[in-house]
Amino acid sequence: MYIAMVASLMVVLPMASILIESRLGCQPLSAALALRWFVFWGLGVRLLSAGLSQIFRPRYTAEVILGLDLGPALFLVRELGFANTAVGLIAVASILVRAWTLPLALIGAVFYGLAGVNHLLHDDRNLLQNVAMVSDLFMASVLTVLTLLVIAKTRARLGS
Repeated sequence: MYIAMVASLMVVLPMASILIESRLGCQPLSAALALRWFVFWGLGVRLLSAGLSQIFRPRYTAEVILGLDLGPALFLVRELGFANTAVGLIAVASILVRAWTLPLALIGAVFYGLAGVNHLLHDDRNLLQNVAMVSDLFMASVLTVLTLLVIAKTRARLGS
């Protein structure tokens, strides 16, 4: 279930949303369009769902995903859940406030990049930690590339 959810939120749903919006003629296919939907699904819905799970089911994240012993880990996982929920809520809201998309993409690129490297440096990873590592590094790359493309196009349009 975890693997299917991660794949859906970080690849399938953003790509489907990009294609649907561009096909409906609402906006031509562009880096800005792609960035908007990757921020919404890959950062917003993904972190919001992870955060709520960490708040209400910290044991799952601690034991199953991270392979941690219980005890103090539950407190830390719940704290992580608060941060993930906060960022996730704002990223979901960015679908309504487009000016938030670029700053959130930068936050997401840094967050996912650091989280991915953290997983990478952990030698004794289980399957779910590998999924988290790959998806974190993937999302960091996508958000970074799309952000740079949007910035380059904006600068070119402004003549900077």
